[in-house]
Amino acid sequence: MSRPIDLARQYGLSTQAVRNYEEAGILPPADRTPSGYRTYTPLHAKALGTFLALIPAHGYQAATAIMRAVNGGEVDRALALVDDSHDQLRKDRQTLVAVRNALEDLTPPDESDAETIGALAHQLRVRPATLRKWEQAGLVRPGRDPKTGYRVYSAADVRDAELTHQLRRGGYLLNQIAGVLDQVRAAGGVEPLQAVLDDWRDQHIRRGRAMLAAAAELGAYLGHASFNF
Repeated sequence: MSRPIDLARQYGLSTQAVRNYEEAGILPPADRTPSGYRTYTPLHAKALGTFLALIPAHGYQAATAIMRAVNGGEVDRALALVDDSHDQLRKDRQTLVAVRNALEDLTPPDESDAETIGALAHQLRVRPATLRKWEQAGLVRPGRDPKTGYRVYSAADVRDAELTHQLRRGGYLLNQIAGVLDQVRAAGGVEPLQAVLDDWRDQHIRRGRAMLAAAAELGAYLGHASFNF
């Protein structure tokens, strides 16, 4: 049996963090001594180690949901959540390939092609408000129809919006994307984006490796005799 402080020290956490994790369902409920103090077992230590391994692989929110499902006996749900993360990583890898291919195939913008905010939002499957937010951040710079005053997105604006959309999916912040697009515009090409894409690829590799490590931890946790799986 361990005290909260023992479990906390084992993983370099605060005792309050351990209590919070238990209350959140990340750890199984702890037994109590006659005086009301929590006592933890090796199962709790294994649960905490599993959760900490899941975070870099699936993110904090998904890791929490996975552990709650496991501790609640909903193993199918836990494994479905893991599947969702793997599927998202696969999609992100495909997106990266698509961006690289798109950059290779970029041609000088044809200014005769123009889109409205509604049409572009529909094309990217985002809300018009998202495009306005990107405009405020300097990521896209649509012109205005002189007669109606409505936004008009040129081919270059559409390209910038598409690249912004893809990089946002890769976890890049608006100010990071703005810097990349500023370089692309200043250089008259997309070569500066290569370093960003290389970093994105490295993120995928790190996350994939983290998923392998997390799978081993989760498998061991699920295999604990107390779960009877």
